[in-house]
Formats: sequence, C-alpha cells, structure tokens
Amino acid sequence: MSKNYIIGIDLGGTKINSVLSDLEGNVISQYTIYTEASKGEQAVLSKIIDTIDRVLQDSNKTIQDVRAIGIGSPGPLNSKEGIIITTPNLPFRNFNIVNPIINKYKVPTYLDNDANVAAMGEFLFGAGKGTKDMIYVTVSTGIGGGAILNNRLYRGNTYNALEIGHMTIEPNGPKCNCGNYGCAEAVSSGTAIARQGKEAVENGEETSLSNYKNITAFEVFKEAQSGDLVSNNIIKKSLNYLGICISNIVASFDPEMIIIGGGVAKAGDIVFNSVREVVDNRCFKTMAESCKIVPPKLGGDAGVMGAVALALIEEGVEF
Repeated sequence: MSKNYIIGIDLGGTKINSVLSDLEGNVISQYTIYTEASKGEQAVLSKIIDTIDRVLQDSNKTIQDVRAIGIGSPGPLNSKEGIIITTPNLPFRNFNIVNPIINKYKVPTYLDNDANVAAMGEFLFGAGKGTKDMIYVTVSTGIGGGAILNNRLYRGNTYNALEIGHMTIEPNGPKCNCGNYGCAEAVSSGTAIARQGKEAVENGEETSLSNYKNITAFEVFKEAQSGDLVSNNIIKKSLNYLGICISNIVASFDPEMIIIGGGVAKAGDIVFNSVREVVDNRCFKTMAESCKIVPPKLGGDAGVMGAVALALIEEGVEF
C-alpha cells in the first residue's frame, strides 16, 4: 500500500491542531481541539491521539496510508530523542511524546520546537518560499522563533536555538513563567498584554476594559482601537518591547525576512507598523532596509503545516 500522506500536529498551550496532508502539502482533513493542559500529561497525550484518529476518520484513510507524523511543540525539548523537557504552558516534564505514538501507530514520528516547524512550514509552503535566510517569530500565548539559515533549519547545540521569548528585554520587568524576569514573553506576548489589561482593571484605572468579564489580548487591542487610553498605552508599550526583540534578531542574523505570526499578529497593521518603526530606529540602516517584516502566508496554520514540513524533510521527500 502506498504511503502518500503525512499527519502534522501543532501542540499548543491552548489548542491542538492536526491535519492529514498529501506529500505536496495539500490538506485533506483537519481537526482542532482544546489542549486542557491542566489535566496533565496523559490527558494531553490522549487528546493528541484523538486528533490523529479524527483526521484519519474524516478523510476515510487509515494509518497504513500515512508515511510519517510530525509534531511541533513548545520547548525546550530534545528533538533527537522525542522528549519535551519542560515548557511553561504545557504539563510535560521530561516526557517522551514520540514513543507512545510510534508504539501505537507503527509510523515514523518526529518532534521539533513549534517555532522551528512553523519556520519550516513558511519556508516550504508560505511567505518565506524563495528565501534562503529567514526567521519566523510566533507571538501568541508565548513567544518563540525558528531560523532558516542558508536554506537549512538552525537548531543549535542543544536543538533549542531561537528561544527568543526568553530573551531578556526589560531586566526589571515582570517574572516570566520560565523563572527569569523581563523576558520578551513576559512583556509582549498575548498573555502579557492580557495580564496588563486585567491589572489595570483590578487597580481601579478608568478604562473600558472594565466592561469585560474576561480580558484577553483581543479585547485590549479592540479597546485601544476604540480610543481607550489605558488599552492604547498597554499596546504601545508591549509592541515597543516586541520591536526591541525583533531588532535584536535583525542585528544578530541579518535575515532577508522576518515573519511574525501567532494570535497577536492577527491585530494587523498596528503590530507590523509598530515593530517596523522600532527596527528602523534601532538597527543599522542597511540591515533594516534589506529585511522584510511580513505576516505569515499560512496564517494560523503555520504551525501545523510546519509539522507536515518537518515530517516531509525528515523523510527525505524532495520538492
């Protein structure tokens, strides 16, 4: 039987997004489920398995049709051994997530950092197609990054390169879930924006955010656009920090392109214009002008299509 399909899994702190794809990256079926990370390691593993079964069921395929499975997960992790070492937004601690899936399905299964796989996805199928040096940055619940340098994924010595969410941006800033203070993730992620909005309401500041029972980054962006001063200040401060983070990347790698994805990037021009302004002000002119800063072509599917790309690359499929 021909094995002409790939399963890609984007394992996030909020959702698990899985697809069944052909070898050219065309999606046959897709299924998304809430992670419910608080329920623990085995519960999340069971949900991953449920998504695999569901995309097969919805496409009328069987596991015998599948060549490989790719998984993108927040790090740090050991991609070589298939182990999620630890991550702030998931329950796994030195947990081998690959072996149980291989044991159940008897299909080659590969793991890599979620931002690395998103970078692979955009490089093969999305906005980065045709570049040779590009960086993918995801700004959502957390912040991560992946680098394609000279047409190859750069993993680093311990396979955890580009953990840019834990780059120190504000030394005296709030404590991050990783234990450090003032990380990019702690000052400019969607979670950080939401936290500042909640704090403003709790502190009795005069803001339209007090009209919401649940405040996320979406509400803060929405109220900023409507003219709420508190929300506007939160967004301005957070995007300035994000711009500093991106400026450091430009200065370090001198890439052709930086792709900013994730939930925060969905706010659109306010994000990209703010980041671009900071980069122009902080980086060498030649480097800043030669670096495009763009949204992902794959949108919210950058992670899951990157997981497909991971499996294809590891299996040696040629394009």
